[in-house]
Amino acid sequence: MKKIIYLTLASFLVLACENEQTDISKLEAERSELKAQLAEIEKKIVELDTTNGSFLGLLVSLEPVIVDKFIHQIDVQGNIETEKDALINAESSGIIKEILVKEGQRVSRGQIIAQIDVSIISDNIQELNSSIEFAQYNYDKQKELFDKGVGSEFQLKQAKNNLDNLKSRLKGLNTQKGKFAVIAPFDGVIDQIYPKIGEMASPQSPVVRLVNNHEVKVTAEISEKLYNRVQEGTIMSISIPSLGDTSINVIVSHVGNYIHPTNRTFRIQALIKNNKLLLPNMLAQVKITDYVKDEVLIIPSAAILKDRDNNSYVFVAEKQGDNKTIAQRVNVSVIESYNGLSEVESETLTEGMFIVLQGAKGITEGDVIRVK
Repeated sequence: MKKIIYLTLASFLVLACENEQTDISKLEAERSELKAQLAEIEKKIVELDTTNGSFLGLLVSLEPVIVDKFIHQIDVQGNIETEKDALINAESSGIIKEILVKEGQRVSRGQIIAQIDVSIISDNIQELNSSIEFAQYNYDKQKELFDKGVGSEFQLKQAKNNLDNLKSRLKGLNTQKGKFAVIAPFDGVIDQIYPKIGEMASPQSPVVRLVNNHEVKVTAEISEKLYNRVQEGTIMSISIPSLGDTSINVIVSHVGNYIHPTNRTFRIQALIKNNKLLLPNMLAQVKITDYVKDEVLIIPSAAILKDRDNNSYVFVAEKQGDNKTIAQRVNVSVIESYNGLSEVESETLTEGMFIVLQGAKGITEGDVIRVK
């Protein structure tokens, strides 16, 4: 029984291979027929053309092989960020009594931005100061009596403890009073003021947005496949679509140490100091130069074809006689491709040769060709 099954499977495989070979043969036959029809059409066009009475070949366009520096870049979308972009909240709740800045105003670190009503705290401080004066008087009297041998040590220590407690409470109230002032944590520009005088401020609601764009950074997410190509010191060129043709060259200052499990990327960033142009959250087009090689063969990527064995090749225009040019196949190895160009290696391809670009997919080796 097993032998029958194996024989049946083998028969199916043989039939499948024969069918596949038959399909390929049919396609090649159809291609040859179409090429013959195309050549016949070309001949008829030439016959109708009274200026030329001979068949010149299949119409193609040619591009020269050049030797030049090849630069490969990674194109990704980035973002402008700054660490000094903060929503400043009040530390305590209360009615806003004063707003001491305007939108667009530059402020310094430690400068008071807004003042929350502290009348209750101030009254408590004043009352406490009066209590401290009396406690100090009481302590001085107890010490005087103790020094004369009249007062007791217990009464002296009790007066001292009371004075110290009042002073501690005063220090706490003064600290609490300071929290009713909204203070700038760093130098920057007041970008937006949210509340108005008389409104309630709270730790949950921002009072102002404070921004410092003097130093910003460009961040981008790069595929993990390129991790070994991007390092600290790698050159980046950024352009900002909203600013037109603006282009800035920067250097990668940090490469992430973590691969995001969802999109398989890692984070890079570059610092831009003395910035006067870029704003946080601007979109940036980032080009990272990850490969540079001098004096290599460069051809258009569109001219490179693949055969059934996945070998890369191009057609070279080769003159035969005075008026005849034929297409000759030349195998190539593609090293890098970028921006429509490819760096290739070949044993026979040299600088100055002309390769077929447009029309390459419609010809075979040995076909007569002519240039558009």
